[in-house]
Amino acid sequence: MGYTGLARWINAPTASIELIHQNIMRNHQGQYKGKWSLSIRSYRSTLSSIPGYQVHAERSMCALTMNDNVFVLLEDPAAPMHVEYQQKLAELASAQPGVALPPPVHFRHTFPTLSPPGALEQLLAQLRARWVPVRAAGQKGQGTGTGTGTGQQLSIEGHVYAIGTDWLVRAGNVLLAGGAVKGMFLEAEYLPLPTMPTRANERGETDLQFLLSNLLLSVLPNVPDARIVAVTIGDAQWEEILWEEPDEDEQKKAAEQGEDEDDIYAKEGDLPPTRKGDWVGVERDRRSAFLIIGALKQEGLL
Repeated sequence: MGYTGLARWINAPTASIELIHQNIMRNHQGQYKGKWSLSIRSYRSTLSSIPGYQVHAERSMCALTMNDNVFVLLEDPAAPMHVEYQQKLAELASAQPGVALPPPVHFRHTFPTLSPPGALEQLLAQLRARWVPVRAAGQKGQGTGTGTGTGQQLSIEGHVYAIGTDWLVRAGNVLLAGGAVKGMFLEAEYLPLPTMPTRANERGETDLQFLLSNLLLSVLPNVPDARIVAVTIGDAQWEEILWEEPDEDEQKKAAEQGEDEDDIYAKEGDLPPTRKGDWVGVERDRRSAFLIIGALKQEGLL
């Protein structure tokens, strides 16, 4: 698994999957690898229904099932972001040295990974947690803790293709619960590269545009008035979601290894060490899941 770029074709026609299939197979000598299937459910809390309990805003939760993992994004609008908490720490340290600021119970975003699929619904039911599906928020069971449900609200159904030995392309329609098609997602994965910072050059262009945009554009069929947008996230935003402090020891070790590396020729067994942030395994799927959830939430589909 490697570096991935995601695009959203908002007004894709129903036959777009077949058009992309023909384009990849005929013009790119692609190989069909299998199906691409994701399911997404969204919930909201019902804490305001508890007598005597006041909340500034209800919390939201989206769960995306991909293969054998469920990526859950929880958002509490009343909780601070990690960067906001760090700023308050710095301000307090300069204004009142020696005074400690207790950390919040949680930050605005929490993004755990669960396994196997179905574990989240079982946990909510056992705890009688006050979460209900967004589409069923006004139905019977609201506020009782028993309205979690298991029916998926939205799915992405499509196919996976290999182009040569370096590329994987995923294309899938966004399907609502009633079967209506709401555009599609296209994902291109460059297998040899495990990571790439989304830094911009002097023209404001990012590495993502150079590496992936041409491939995605060549895969798309020539359809007039197509509305296609890139789905991206900056490194700072992703660090906020993960809220992990940089490991100084690892940074020093990596710098020392870079200084000692004088041999420009690769030898047998010379492999780059695995580092935090590499887009491999579950971490690649996790980032892809976050981007898909964010795009659908922005469109109001979740």
